[in-house]
Amino acid sequence: MKITIAKNEKEFDTAAAWRIIGQMLEKPNSVIGLSTGQTTINMHAIVSQIHARHPFDVSQITLFNVDELTNLPREYAGSCYTMILNQIAGPLGIAEENFIMPPTLSDDFEAECKLFEKRLAERGGADLQMLGLGANGHIGINQPGTPFESETWVSPMDPDFEARVRRETQVPANIVLGGLTRGIKNIMHTRKLILIVKGSHKAEIVEKAILGPVTTEIPASIVQLHPNCEILLDADAAARIAGKVR
Repeated sequence: MKITIAKNEKEFDTAAAWRIIGQMLEKPNSVIGLSTGQTTINMHAIVSQIHARHPFDVSQITLFNVDELTNLPREYAGSCYTMILNQIAGPLGIAEENFIMPPTLSDDFEAECKLFEKRLAERGGADLQMLGLGANGHIGINQPGTPFESETWVSPMDPDFEARVRRETQVPANIVLGGLTRGIKNIMHTRKLILIVKGSHKAEIVEKAILGPVTTEIPASIVQLHPNCEILLDADAAARIAGKVR
């Protein structure tokens, strides 16, 4: 693993944005996986701002997100489709056919999982995955205990996250919420992974994921075994590994 520690949040956001732009410039038909959440908002904004100031060809770029919420309207502001569309796909002018996302509503999510992977495979598979890290070590929506050989599936949400979503959407209790997520096996087949983490609240899980044993109890620990993985941290997230890694 390559470990990069940014001095502060601004440097982190800029570095992460340039990882995405660099991939686009290096391979103009790249298939790029993104992640949503507080960690990625600023980096997506920087990508969009740089593209607006210095336009470059993205006509053959394919974007997707590593996961998507299920049994909620796609128009929900917290859906991954809506966030990626508003933050980066829309501002860059990515064509609809090049923005690959599973639906949020379906009568057959198992089929949707297979179709999602089929569409990515038809484009040569994922070149780059920007991968967030959950406070409990999850990647995508693969929660602790998910087998490493898991393939794209619908996972339960983290209970705290689900509670927040239900408050925001007023979804009835009888509607089962979840997340269609690329499985750990699928994520590991990506040509390049960049695990992006910022904030002091993630320092403990960063230490466990990077320096601890590879275990399904911390799904992110599997990236230790990826042949082309960079860990990109801000100084706060790296607080507990400073001096322990090079």
